[in-house]
Parts: sequence; C-alpha cells; structure tokens
Amino acid sequence: MSTGPGPGPAEPGQQPLFEWSDTVPKGAEPTPGPAFRDSPEARRMLDVREVYAEPAALDSPRGQQIMGRLSPDVRVTEVEGHWRIPSLHGNDGNIGRWVRIKTETLVLGVKHTLATRPNGRSADWIAPGASNGCAMACAYCYVPRRKGFANPITLFTNIEAIVAHVRRHVRAQGPKAEPNQCDPHAWVYDIGENGDCSVDALVSDNTADLVAAFRGMPTAKASFATKFVNPDLLALDPRGRTRVRFSVMPADDARLLDIRTSPVAERIAAAADFLDAGYEVHFNLSPVVLRPGWQRDWAELLVHLDDVLPARVKEQAAAEIIMLTHNEGLHEVNLGWHPKAEEVLWQPDAQETKRSQNGALNVRYSQDIKRQALARLQRLVEAHAPWLRIRYAF
Repeated sequence: MSTGPGPGPAEPGQQPLFEWSDTVPKGAEPTPGPAFRDSPEARRMLDVREVYAEPAALDSPRGQQIMGRLSPDVRVTEVEGHWRIPSLHGNDGNIGRWVRIKTETLVLGVKHTLATRPNGRSADWIAPGASNGCAMACAYCYVPRRKGFANPITLFTNIEAIVAHVRRHVRAQGPKAEPNQCDPHAWVYDIGENGDCSVDALVSDNTADLVAAFRGMPTAKASFATKFVNPDLLALDPRGRTRVRFSVMPADDARLLDIRTSPVAERIAAAADFLDAGYEVHFNLSPVVLRPGWQRDWAELLVHLDDVLPARVKEQAAAEIIMLTHNEGLHEVNLGWHPKAEEVLWQPDAQETKRSQNGALNVRYSQDIKRQALARLQRLVEAHAPWLRIRYAF
C-alpha cells in the first residue's frame, strides 16, 4: 500500500556515524562519568522523535523504562502489531527517508513466538532475538527484505520471557559432548540475528539482561555480530560467556555500504578493550563483495589486522567469511535511497538465484565464482594473518 509518491533516487541521508579518518582511532575505553548512551555521538545514531508501540509493550516494565529515557515530546502511536505498520512498512514514500526513519523512529512490540532453532554456522543455536531492525543502514542488510519501505529498530519488551526461554533451552541441552566449529566446549547462542545488540543498548537494557543471563550459564555462550562500538558494553562483566563478532571489510567498501556504522578501524581498535572487559572477540569478514580491486583491498585489511591487534587478541580470535547475499526487493528499495551501492551489490552476470534456509529467494554469486573467491580470500588470510582461524566460510 502507498500513501503517496516516493521521491526520486537520492544519496544516503547521512554519512557514517563517525567521521572517517586515515588514522586508527583509539579503542573504546571505560571511563567514569555519564554513559555513552547519553553522549552526542549516541544521539547522532538515535534521536527518537516517534514511537509506534503495541499497548502491551507500552505497559510493560521494559517499555516504561525505554519511554522514560526518551524525550517527553516523543509522539506515540499505538498499533495492533509491530510487524506490519501501514504508514511505516507499507508506504513507498518512506524510501527517500530510509536513514531519517532509522534515526528518529522506534517500534516497541511483544515477541509472541519464542523459538530457538539450530544453526551450526555462526552459532549452534539462534535464540529468539530481543530486537528486529537497526538504526544503522548497511545497504546489504537482509533484515528489511520482508518489511517494505522502512526498517527502524523494533525492541521487544518481554525480555523476561525471552531470557527464561533461553535458560530452559540451555538446561535441556546439558553439557556439550563434542567440540565443533562453533565452540569446543560451550553451546553458542546467537542473540542478535536480526539486529545489532550494541545499538540496541543505546535505548534498552535488553542486551545487558542477556549478557547477565549467560554469565551464569557455564555450558553456553551468547554471541552477536556488530558494526558499532558502544563503550557502555564494557561495563557489563560478561566473564567470558559472550562472544562479540566485529564485522569488518575494506574501508572503501564500508564507506559505500556500511552507512552510519563505526569506521572499520575503530571496530578493530576496540577488540582489545572488549577482550580485557571479559568478552571473547571474533571477527566476521563480511560481506565479501566482489568488485575490481577486492583482493588487494582485503589483503590490506588483513595486514592492518595483523599490525594493530595485540597478541592476546590474536591468540583467541577466530573468524567467519560470509560472501554477499542480495535480494531483488532490497535492490529496488536501495535504488530509491542509495543507488551507488547497487553498482557493486547488484551484479546479475555474476549472481544466481538461490533459496535460503529461511525460505527466502535471494541472489548470490554463482557457485564457481563463489568457490574461487572463497579460496582466494582464505589464501590471503594464510599469507597476511595466519593466526586468524577461519571457523567457517559461506
């Protein structure tokens, strides 16, 4: 459904959250004083002015806590369900406001279906997420493919039910009997499949509650990927039971595709601080986008990792390699707000249609192209960062 004509193609509405620099910024450090979530940098990421909310979410303790941290001038619209909001997800006029909506809009809902499903790649299990959507605007993100024309953060306020479900599931598994590529000892649960837990923590304690829950689970670990350095997470005391996976890619790719994220150099620089704060720190080499010069630029990134990471990070690090997956619907949306990204993301001559595990019909690099690219990137890792164990490549 459309409520009006959409604007023509436009450049992204905002540059990455922090200014890009050729120097390596200092990593995140815990400092006394106000929380990062209250800083001007955090407000550049999320300056919520409009909330769509299910009544039950508004009435919940977590919903009230979230609303209490927002400006009293925030406009609140009650909705029957968080998933399909016609004025938001069904309005093609929102395409030109893709980034602004992510900055200024928040959705509060209740997660009714609590299910943990097997994975075997990033984690043993995918836990029911505490959010869906993101304030960042990565052009290749798979989450908005089913939503339509807007993809702000949806926070689920029934966090107690989510945590209780995960605890029951962990207890039911018992100790891990055999090591696998996910982890040699612990069952690994991805807690951020459809959002970014670091960004969620700017407006909600859901991430803190999940980290605290896994702190007391000796047979399990939480895991989430992130492209945002949030120093507030350093104070959560995970005690080795949460794995942070910093997603990295060549800087030129990130400038074009990772809109509103922390610069790649900052993500890398933060690794030691997160390790020292009690996290396990891994990396996602993701997504790998094939375009002229990609091998040279990935080699430079791997050299940078090798140069700047201290030995203690390298000794425990591992990585995933994830090739680009795209989608025709998302391609059409991107043409409305960031067409330059599609010049590298949409390559019909090199891509083929494939149905994903979740049933979605997506496009990926053809089998031969993907196989050759993965082999080449793995050789680059062996040459420039031989300490970086590849957990899996997909």
